[in-house]
Amino acid sequence: MIGTLVNTGAILAGGLIGLAFGHHLSPAIQQRLRLGLAALTTYAGLSMVWTGLQSGGFLTGAKQLGIALLALSVGSWLGHTCRLQRSVDQLGRWAKRRFTAATAESPTQSRPDPIEGFITCSLLFCVGPMAILGPIQDGLEGRWQVLAVKSLLDGLGAMGFVAAFGWGPLAAALPVLLYQGGITLAARQLEPVLAAHDLKDTLSITGGFIVTTISLVILEIRKVPLADYLPALPLSVLLAQWWLH
Repeated sequence: MIGTLVNTGAILAGGLIGLAFGHHLSPAIQQRLRLGLAALTTYAGLSMVWTGLQSGGFLTGAKQLGIALLALSVGSWLGHTCRLQRSVDQLGRWAKRRFTAATAESPTQSRPDPIEGFITCSLLFCVGPMAILGPIQDGLEGRWQVLAVKSLLDGLGAMGFVAAFGWGPLAAALPVLLYQGGITLAARQLEPVLAAHDLKDTLSITGGFIVTTISLVILEIRKVPLADYLPALPLSVLLAQWWLH
């Protein structure tokens, strides 16, 4: 639950800083932040994979790796078929249009309703792979590196959105707390069951591969359809249950 609390605090802190001091960051600072976030994301993803592979012997690790790769392949096909990434992209474009329209208004015009900023930021902060993978990792393993990266991204986002929507983005911290906190608590309840059936490690490996590719998106090296890979998480558990037992 620590990761979600940090994420919530980052949104509030970023929004308050944006209200008080503005939200402009120089290109050099933005580049350093991207490099730091990419490094932290890569470390978090690889540590998840390594932890999953280390828990069993060589043969078990090889089987789990094969299951994870198969789950990622089939899961990405399912996600693409269900248009998960396309839906996330549409949401991002809608939020960008709302932000652009709000910032383009003249000072004499009234600002958009803060409720609109609340809704926009709530959707943005709660939709995406990190909003699911991070709480799961926090609940299963007590690690919150993924949510640390998301916290910085959301904090910077809130810093910019308050310039267009006023205090509305600050209130988006509450849905993040409830949504991600609920996933963390659910994962914590499932952890003994997954561990008893040797399913947690396969889930960790699969999630680790997805987290690692997030760095490619942060550095703008390649646009990876991360949301399409989310079905691989439950699929890896089902495949491990069938293959390992």
